[in-house]
Amino acid sequence: MSKLGTLGARLHRGEVGYDFIKNRKIWYGLSILITITAIVGLAVRGLNMGIEFQGGAVFNTPKNTTASVSQAEEYAETASGHDAIVQKLGDGSLRIQVAGIDTDAANKIKNTLADDLKIDSEQINAELVGPSWGDQIADKAWQGLGIFLFLVVIYLAIAFEWRMALAAFVALIHDITITVGIYALVGFEVTPGTVIGLLTILGYSLYDTVVVFDSLKEQTKDLTKQTRWTYSDVANRSINSTLVRSINTTVVALLPVAGLLFIGGGVLGAGMLNDISLSLFVGLAAGAYSSIFIATPLVADLKEREPQMKALKKRVLAKRAKGETEVRGEDDVYTDEPEDAAPAVVGPRNQPASRTRGRGRPSGKRR
Repeated sequence: MSKLGTLGARLHRGEVGYDFIKNRKIWYGLSILITITAIVGLAVRGLNMGIEFQGGAVFNTPKNTTASVSQAEEYAETASGHDAIVQKLGDGSLRIQVAGIDTDAANKIKNTLADDLKIDSEQINAELVGPSWGDQIADKAWQGLGIFLFLVVIYLAIAFEWRMALAAFVALIHDITITVGIYALVGFEVTPGTVIGLLTILGYSLYDTVVVFDSLKEQTKDLTKQTRWTYSDVANRSINSTLVRSINTTVVALLPVAGLLFIGGGVLGAGMLNDISLSLFVGLAAGAYSSIFIATPLVADLKEREPQMKALKKRVLAKRAKGETEVRGEDDVYTDEPEDAAPAVVGPRNQPASRTRGRGRPSGKRR
């Protein structure tokens, strides 16, 4: 078995582990800092909205145009007075985008580009894009996002409980805010592909969160019937038992996206890949982070505000302080394990072991 597989098995059995819940304030603070940075970047720099949202014109030159991308960009910006985006297509033609211009301006720019590029103006195909189409896309995206979040909260509240639904909602908002903020800071163009990428990362982030929540739900059955582990202890075990799985799925998902972003968009210059690949790359990483460091610790915080969980924590801490090793019933077993040991799974898997401990001793205590 590989070292990673061995580590995963040891994490699942509780033989090793990292206390995510105990150090949750560190992760909360880090997330708040990153989120504030993203919001400030969004407020100061704003989003670089693509032509689909601003409106403008797209000029396509004939095949095998001799001008370079930088030359065509300079010509277009000089002719229009606006920023231009130029892409060289596979057949040697150029695609020149200029946002924020009307029909009359588009005709003038077309003629000026023809003179600068030394080609016939009739060979340049100009297409106007109205801002109303971009508004429709934005409206549909907001509607889809709202419906998605509503259904997610309802489903999680029914399948798990409202505290988990609230934690998952906070994690999703966290992921979206960071991704949009990164777009503002980097200055990448926001296109319909960006919107698709944002909606895609929500499903991935939710999947990773639900995996941990499902493990947590299973391990906290009849938790109040014992006095060995608190809710935070079991929540920490749930994170550790699914940690390697989360890392594996995240790395496998990030590798092809990184190829699109850094090789396709950066090395090969396929700028159209940047709009969707950046949102996927940042969103996938943020989704994995929020599932481990935000959602589950937040659930533990909310749960331990309940009177039952407060009382359980008080009893557990009192028993640990006294260092008692007595056995009280089949579902209430104490050992001399150190306090920082990872919690055993609470539920049916521990019951057979608890029935065998202490037998043959009249008092049930260690000799």
